[in-house]
Amino acid sequence: MIPSISVSNAVQQKVPLPVQNVIGFPISTLSFDEQVETMTNWAKVRQSKIVCVSNVHMLMEGHWHSNFSSVLSKADLLTPDGMPLVWLAGLMKGSAQDRVAGMDLMQALCQQAEVLGVSIFFFGSTTETLVKIKAQLTKEFPDLEIAGMVSPPFRPLSLEEDQQIVNEINRSGAGLVFVSLGCPKQERWMSQRQGEVKAVMVGLGGAFAVYAGIKQWAPAWVRDNGLEWLYRLIQEPGRLWKRYASTIPPFLWLALNQVVKARLGLNPD
Repeated sequence: MIPSISVSNAVQQKVPLPVQNVIGFPISTLSFDEQVETMTNWAKVRQSKIVCVSNVHMLMEGHWHSNFSSVLSKADLLTPDGMPLVWLAGLMKGSAQDRVAGMDLMQALCQQAEVLGVSIFFFGSTTETLVKIKAQLTKEFPDLEIAGMVSPPFRPLSLEEDQQIVNEINRSGAGLVFVSLGCPKQERWMSQRQGEVKAVMVGLGGAFAVYAGIKQWAPAWVRDNGLEWLYRLIQEPGRLWKRYASTIPPFLWLALNQVVKARLGLNPD
């Protein structure tokens, strides 16, 4: 694991940020506040960066698909969203790890963006969801500048359409782009457009619908005890049961294998 360093210095000097290997992927071990600070430092100068808000499903997609593994490994920041990632990262590094979940991150970035004068562009989800997000943001962060909102059609975009969206984002002057296209589509899109989009792209997935009030956010005690997956499964059994059944058991096996290797003094990487 890379030693801890000053976040501000790391951003200025381009020093790699501290990470912990979690089943082969570099999960950030910065605190919640440090990760938010890192993103806002990038956003203030409109650096083209990729932030993936990681959970078990995302890492298993990367484990099974080498091209997606490359997307995750090259991302500028993989935040630990899912509690299994938080627990495993903490266990491997020997100290508690903050959770950096999509909803918490979205609100924290909006709060900081309002203070710092950084504008935010929203890309993805439905028009209905974006309208509700805008209404809620106006109440919660009245001085936040919304640079733009685009709900793409539910079909593959043509190269021309995709380029138009990139151009619109860049013309808007946004320092942050919140992306909600679902995993792994949003991570692939961000990776393909890194260098073209002059902003920090943050894949937030389902956080859009939760913030808009379309889907319910699990109570704090559920989230804190790692039971959010069960809460979501009860809400959407038809969509999620197969995903959980196919990703949780192999993740647990990979995690156990990593921990055992570490305990035996073998290289867990």
